[in-house]
Order: sequence, then C-alpha cells, then structure tokens
Amino acid sequence: MLSMSRTFSYQQVDVFAPTAFNGNGLGVVFNADSLSDDQMQHFAQWMNLAETVFFVEPSDEEADYAIRIFTPSTELPFAGHPTLGAAHAWLESGGEAGPAGHLIQQCGAGLIPVRVERESSDRHSRRLAFLAPPLTRSGPLEPDVLQWAIAGLGIREEDVVDHQWLVNGPHPAGLVLRDADIVLGIEPDYVALQGLEVGVIGPYTASSVSQSVWQPRGSVIPRISGTREELRPLDFSDFERSEERFRNVVLQPPADYEVRAFIPGEAVPEDPATGSLNAAFGTWLTQSGYAPQRYTVRQGTRLGREAILHIEATERGVWVSGDVATRISGDVSFD
Repeated sequence: MLSMSRTFSYQQVDVFAPTAFNGNGLGVVFNADSLSDDQMQHFAQWMNLAETVFFVEPSDEEADYAIRIFTPSTELPFAGHPTLGAAHAWLESGGEAGPAGHLIQQCGAGLIPVRVERESSDRHSRRLAFLAPPLTRSGPLEPDVLQWAIAGLGIREEDVVDHQWLVNGPHPAGLVLRDADIVLGIEPDYVALQGLEVGVIGPYTASSVSQSVWQPRGSVIPRISGTREELRPLDFSDFERSEERFRNVVLQPPADYEVRAFIPGEAVPEDPATGSLNAAFGTWLTQSGYAPQRYTVRQGTRLGREAILHIEATERGVWVSGDVATRISGDVSFD
C-alpha cells in the first residue's frame, strides 16, 4: 500500500510591498487538510514569520477557499496580511475571482470579502483589498491599561490624542499619537508591555521632521479635509514674513500616517505590516473624524521596511489594500 505524500506545495509572499522585500512575509502551505493542529503550529514556529497560513477545504459553500492562520505561538481567527497573501497565492495557483474581481475567504472569523484591484500581466503580483471585519471589542482603554501602554512605550501622556480597544481577531490597544515622529521615536520596553498588544498611529504634519527640509517662508501644507483640528499643522499666517523666518515643512511625506504594531512575547515582537490593526484603525478613525475617508499608511520603517497600506471607507465598510507578490515557490516536506 502506498503511503500518503507528506510533501506540500509552498509559497512565501510579500504583502503590502510596493518594492521587493519591503512588506510582511507570509508562508503559505497548500492542500494542508491532512496536517494536524500541532503540525501546523510547529511549522509556523519553525518558519518564524509573523504568520503562516494553511489552505484547507472550505466548509461554507459561499467561500472560494479556506485558510487557517498561525503565528509562531498561536492560531488566529483573522489577520490582515495573511488574508491578502492567501488570496494572492490562491489566484496564482489557478483560482479565478468572481464578477468585478471579488472572492470570498473563509477563516476562523467567518467569511471575508476580498477584491482584486489590479494585477500584473504574468499574475505574479497584484494589488488586493479586504473588507475589514467588525470590531468585536471597542471603546476607550481602561485607565490602568492606558498607563500600562504609555509606560511600556516610553511616551508622555500628552503625546496621546485618543485611545481605544481595536479587537477584530488580534487584541491590540490602539493609540492615536500627535505626529509620526513620536511614533517613529518609540523604543518599546517589551518586558513592561508583556501581555499587552499595542498599535500606534500618528499623522505626518508640517511640524514633522521625518522627510522634511528647512525652507524660508515655505507654505503650510494643509491636512486632508476631515482630520481632527488638534492634528492639523500650526497656522503660520500671522508670523512676520522675513528672510530670517524659517520653518519646517514636509515636502514629500511618505504617507498620510505612520503606524507601528507591538506584540510582546511573539518571536516577531514588532510587526512590519499589519492589515488587521490598520483595518481597525481605519474603522475607528474614519468614523470618528480623525482621518479622511481615504488615506495611506507607512509601516515597518524602524525595521528597515517600507510597507504601504491604502485605507478606504465606503458605504459597505473599510477596505484595506496593498501590493502582494510571490518571492519563493517550491515544496515543503513534513516527513
């Protein structure tokens, strides 16, 4: 009697990557129904990527495919960059999107709509978007949790504009900070943060020094309509206009916002590009007026990455999109 094959097709894809190796890597194992929970978890631990996904047979007839999502330490019901990475891998392996480029993914959180926004002629790279799942927990952080986050991040209380729980699979506490420089300057104390996932976001403003130059009498760059007043740059119209007056202006901001995600206790304690966190931020910020209905995010900067995420609020909900490409293709043996 022939033994069952223990070799599976494998890909590693780059998610939210406008250029090669600047996004968040994802391991993808195809046709993995025969693998046990322990085998999936052990493989994800061995890969040591932020997440690894396993394709299994869908149980819902509305789903085009189904995946299970593992970090090096646990299984997740939903995560954003695995959603786009899995959709890309499924399409590249021969899957066909439905009308208007739409497809349905099944995961632990249920059915997640995904759409193809554009793709290369060879189908090895494409821009994909997923519809943010609803928050299962929201509302302000408890005072002790807020102080825990502030202490662990090494920031000041006055740096925080607002805060909220942002639970849609992962369980992060979300903080809006006054600008991108504060976000980029954080040196987290992972021991102090142990047990608390934290995501932070801050806007690029005319007072930001990250991507800026000193220019005489530069014009103020206005924030996009819809941004909260306290996040707008200062109005310099009353300043004396003379050659001696200089001010810092952002000429070419890399994005509208900078995001960082901290997951103490994981093998990868800072995530280079987090779809689920940005989906939750997008839902909160666009509904509350902190952000416009469409904006861009840069993430992974302190890790040497340049991930770019596009957020768009529509009547249906918030879509999170980014560029995805295959970097590694082959087989993996479980023998």
